[in-house]
Amino acid sequence: MPDEVPIAQTETTSAFPVPQVASPDTSPPSDRHRRDALALTIAAAAWFLPGLGHAFLKMWGRALVCFFTVALLVVLGAGMRGNIFSRNGEDAFARLGYVADLGAGIFYFVAQALETNGPDVSHANGDYGTRLLATAGVLNMLAALHAYEVTRARKA
Repeated sequence: MPDEVPIAQTETTSAFPVPQVASPDTSPPSDRHRRDALALTIAAAAWFLPGLGHAFLKMWGRALVCFFTVALLVVLGAGMRGNIFSRNGEDAFARLGYVADLGAGIFYFVAQALETNGPDVSHANGDYGTRLLATAGVLNMLAALHAYEVTRARKA
């Protein structure tokens, strides 16, 4: 139709901020390799002792929150006599539980030391304790991944 006027395109606003696309890494390859090696070292430190990776990055608040949260979850889980999975699991779920528990780093071995009477998953407390131990490990692995990504300058 000839008498129609085209609608002017207006800029739409969103309730959420639009992320800016990161520019490609233009640093020399030797700097990238050094940063990648540093990122792996920080991730390993963050896994071994929860919060240590963030402490290396001088993110003191996150470091303290990670450390105390993982510590609290492990102490509560072990105190509730949750099951701490061992390396030689008999099925896939036991192996997955081992990976989740091992994710707590040094606190995995602390939980093994605290578990003197063995697990008691016949009661609800023991079952909840198992979940708390696994949650501590997964949370610590996510925190280590965050420290890795921050070191590689991918996330703030």
